[in-house]
Amino acid sequence: MTQVNVEQALTLIRTIPDYPKPGILFQDITPVLSNPEAFNVVVRALAEVDPESSVVAGIEARGFIFASAIALAKGCGFVPIRKKGKLPFFTYSKQYGLEYGVDEIEIHTDAFEPGSKVLLVDDVLATGGTLVAAIELVKQAGGIVTDIAVLSEITFLGGRIRIAEHSPDVSIHALISG
Repeated sequence: MTQVNVEQALTLIRTIPDYPKPGILFQDITPVLSNPEAFNVVVRALAEVDPESSVVAGIEARGFIFASAIALAKGCGFVPIRKKGKLPFFTYSKQYGLEYGVDEIEIHTDAFEPGSKVLLVDDVLATGGTLVAAIELVKQAGGIVTDIAVLSEITFLGGRIRIAEHSPDVSIHALISG
């Protein structure tokens, strides 16, 4: 088996038109996940974007996959940011807009030690609504988002601009943009 580099791994992402709704171009990451070399190289690349963070937070559901693996690669903890009603303890909650609707995410109120530096991870940066909501939740729970790491960025949806306007001190890292 030949060694896979990041660029080769990213070519495995499939674009699925009109999923989950007409007009959406869904980024299917499952081929990356099912290839152990591709998954490993992507996780390692994302883990290197922020050497200062002490915690990795991942957004449900696909962000969990990368965030938990990145936390292991970095030797630090993982905090889940879940959809409303899925966490068992006291939570902070935030609604946000999607490119195809409205949703709500939550985080445990005791997710971080005060001032913890947090690497926030999701699979795709689209409109930025989910990530802006997650930044707010991390702040409420006592953490500081220093960096965002995503596998893919859909640039024409303007998510990077939205995040920069909201949180100009947060660095955004995408392995692929288009």
